[in-house]
Amino acid sequence: MQFKNNENNTIMKKALTFLLTLIGLNVNSACSTQAFKQADVSGFAKVIEDANTQLIDVRTSEEFNESHINGAVNIDFKQDSFLENVTSTVDKARPVAVYCRSGRRSADAAAMLSEKGYDVVNLKGGIIAWEKEGMEVVKDKYEVDVFKTKSGKTLKFHALIHASIRLEYDGKEIEIDPVRQLGGREIDYASMPKADIIFVTHEHGDHFDKEAIATLSKADTRIITNARCADMMGKGEVMANGDTKALAEEIKVEAVPAYNITEGRTQFHPKGRDNGFIITIDGTRIYVAGDTEDIPEMGNIKDIDIAFLPCNQPYTMTPEQLVRAAKTIKPKVLFPYHYGKTDLSKFAETLNEPGIDVRIRQYQ
Repeated sequence: MQFKNNENNTIMKKALTFLLTLIGLNVNSACSTQAFKQADVSGFAKVIEDANTQLIDVRTSEEFNESHINGAVNIDFKQDSFLENVTSTVDKARPVAVYCRSGRRSADAAAMLSEKGYDVVNLKGGIIAWEKEGMEVVKDKYEVDVFKTKSGKTLKFHALIHASIRLEYDGKEIEIDPVRQLGGREIDYASMPKADIIFVTHEHGDHFDKEAIATLSKADTRIITNARCADMMGKGEVMANGDTKALAEEIKVEAVPAYNITEGRTQFHPKGRDNGFIITIDGTRIYVAGDTEDIPEMGNIKDIDIAFLPCNQPYTMTPEQLVRAAKTIKPKVLFPYHYGKTDLSKFAETLNEPGIDVRIRQYQ
């Protein structure tokens, strides 16, 4: 009788495998009691057509930025926090589709997720097979600047919009003033990895967006901001001008003043309310000025490797003020940002400071 039952089970499994194969799906054992499905390109395309399916790219962020399937969320399988990030992002009650470069990493990820109770389909052949068959992919639409820290680690800046900056460092995700929409431009934060640290300089809508923060947050995300924004969110770690804080072994931050000084503008950003931030990452010093003019306190800001300085009068600096601020701080690399409709095409020529590398990116 036991033999008969085993024989019937074997027949049923073969029949199920045959049926799945007809629609481009195969079943692989994740362990002795768990299974995940595999799909070829056409089968996978049908799976992700369903709006209920959650699509995950398990490659590194560098690979994801080169090209990815539209609608995918990037959760790096190589990171120790992979399962934690999945748990905070992916609904176990809904189907999951995963892919990587060639299908191997995603198969391992699918096995792990299947074992945890997720209903998973893996793309056979990965994005290589997907592109080979002429399927559409999305290229990184944001300008990216890559630097090396003092010890040689990679530091990557994504120019998102206006004052919104995405920063990657050694597997960590850092967001600065994330905002979903400004004018006709939109940022899809749901497609980006969850943030380890979020900095918010002040409460204005082009810097502070509670929904963007919620989308980027996971259980242990640290939100660094001023008292006003913390009150408005009901959470966050408050820093006032002059405060310093260690955020990780290689990351520390200092809150510095950011305010208006020109008569008729002081109501926009009153002294003492808002923050700029000096973020030191593995010895590399990054100054994100926030909304400010060329205030006297800039004379105390030294040894800056990378600076983000605003330029859109009457709210921040005029081009002339930006020149003075740059010559005061003397950063090695300067990104004018928050510049709206200000014409900065000749700014580097006007500045005429050989020691400063001026980079104009899409920070309108």
